[in-house]
Amino acid sequence: MQVSQIPEPERFRSQDYLNVLDDVPAVERCRVTAAAMQSMHASAARHYPLEACGLLLGKLNATGWDIDEAREVENLNTERAADRFILDPQAYQAVDRELAGSGREIIGIWHSHPDCPAKPSPTDLSAAWDGFAYIIVSTCQGIAADTRCWALNDSGERFAAVPIEASLADKQAQESTAGARP
Repeated sequence: MQVSQIPEPERFRSQDYLNVLDDVPAVERCRVTAAAMQSMHASAARHYPLEACGLLLGKLNATGWDIDEAREVENLNTERAADRFILDPQAYQAVDRELAGSGREIIGIWHSHPDCPAKPSPTDLSAAWDGFAYIIVSTCQGIAADTRCWALNDSGERFAAVPIEASLADKQAQESTAGARP
């Protein structure tokens, strides 16, 4: 099933929301494994019409973020879970301890926007950390309709769009599968 159009509530067209977005995209790239993407989409669909959230795990390098896992974390916001999330800080700390010494780390946050575009809000901006990738999954009618990545711009005052690409491992697997065909 495909969503024909992603709803855009009036607030997303307001100056407060437009001021959150930088006109210049980031130079970095966000490479995401198919498994991590599927995990975010499944979690967002499962929690619809509420926001789902979680952690992006992998490695940060000079060209951007290499995400190999999207770990769902409980949304502690019970009052406005349809349009806000509060990431469980104890879960964050537990995952951080688990990753210690593994060569992987928490490199970002993901969350869903039920029946709204995959664009960050002023609330998202106020909670953003420099150096993190922020993936937003637009979920409409219980289906992941759009997925976008954002990061703070150089001034830290706005979000810059970050292109999402298939991970290098996924690209290599696709190439080897394509090359194995008769």
